Amino acid sequence: MKLLLVGATGLVGSYVLQQALQDPRVDEVVAPARRALPAQPGLLAPVIDFDHLPEDADWWKVDAVICTLGTTIRTAGSQAAFRRVDHDYPLAVARIAHRHGVRTFALNSAKGADASSRIFYSRVKGELERELAGVGFDSLTYVRPGLIGGPRQERRTGESVATLLLTAIGPVLPRSWRINPAERIAEALIDAALRPRSGIHVVSADQLN
Repeated sequence: MKLLLVGATGLVGSYVLQQALQDPRVDEVVAPARRALPAQPGLLAPVIDFDHLPEDADWWKVDAVICTLGTTIRTAGSQAAFRRVDHDYPLAVARIAHRHGVRTFALNSAKGADASSRIFYSRVKGELERELAGVGFDSLTYVRPGLIGGPRQERRTGESVATLLLTAIGPVLPRSWRINPAERIAEALIDAALRPRSGIHVVSADQLN
């Protein structure tokens, strides 16, 4: 099987890449990124500009897509820039991949994703889910983690404090409020891509512990 992964340089995406390259069911991982990735057996990593995607590239012809693209408003610099990364880029990838015959798509979304939410972050995530549903995939999965656990390259102070607190009280919390390990999220995304089920499916935060 040939897998397309967008977002391979992020926390969850790096785990997806690692697991996919070790999975005997995966023959090749295509991981387009803004910067060059270290060469590995079974990896094709074209350097691209997400604002000008190469729509006719041969590497779009894969069996499934996993999308882990995402940022924060603070890192992006504005709500508009955040929306471009977390909504516009994934939707553009989905539409191009579908035109090339891809029928399976798995998205790393977020707990609380809701197109009608008053919270900007949750609304953007929900709007992306809604629009992906209209692309026409045979199998579409939304993985909705809460707070993601794992070593980040960028420092997110608020998340660091929340992680320490939730780690300390995790055993007494409902499963849906516990930290979701990045490697477990990656497993859910790979499972959705490699064992596609017809229709739209949601993997909730309480299933990711």
